[in-house]
Amino acid sequence: MKGKDKKLYEVDLYDPVKNYFTEQGYDVYGEVHDCDVVVVKDDELIIIELKLRLNLDLVMQATKRQRLSDQVYVAIPRPTYSFRSQKWRDICYLMRRLEVGLIVISFQKNKEQLQVIHHPVSFDRVKSMQLSKKRRTRLLAEIEGRTGDFNIGGSSQMKIMTAYKETCIHIACCLIHHGPLSAKVLREIGTGDKTSRILIRNYDEWFERIERGVYAISEKGKKDLKDYPEFVEHYMKLV
Repeated sequence: MKGKDKKLYEVDLYDPVKNYFTEQGYDVYGEVHDCDVVVVKDDELIIIELKLRLNLDLVMQATKRQRLSDQVYVAIPRPTYSFRSQKWRDICYLMRRLEVGLIVISFQKNKEQLQVIHHPVSFDRVKSMQLSKKRRTRLLAEIEGRTGDFNIGGSSQMKIMTAYKETCIHIACCLIHHGPLSAKVLREIGTGDKTSRILIRNYDEWFERIERGVYAISEKGKKDLKDYPEFVEHYMKLV
């Protein structure tokens, strides 16, 4: 058995995998024509690739094995990060998307524990898209709410212009030009259906309520607008 203080090797994954499939009534063979583990029962053929970590090489290897069988697994040691983490959820989604089964093996002081995260089954892409329908709607709504393409794809260190931010700038420009206004009047000017929500929530503290239902731009809002000169110029022309 492998303790936490001992180095782990790929061969250490073999016995837990062999024991698991043997208990299921399969015949198990190691290293057959470059396949780490081959499992057979009657006409059923299963291939398992063993690796210490899940990386691109392992993913490519597994998908190549799908030329030989529609039942391909990858087996890795249980990762140190949580199964609840986004990283792990993304890994599981990728494996399901590729229709590759996923096995993790825990090495405790006195025993090894194998867990099948999921089996290699057909991926229902239509169902997956249906489950993501709300996200698709939000994506299209975000594009519709923008007046143009102002961001550089792939950038992570730069400020991102969103439809929400554009609406904030539009509202701020209206308040500068006309003075304090109600959400109703702002919507009539053309700031959009989300105007009331933006003013009430006021995430960036750009606005201040001067009386019931009437808002003005705050000093912080005036200061922050200086970071968006092109947008201010654009919306000032509209008002």
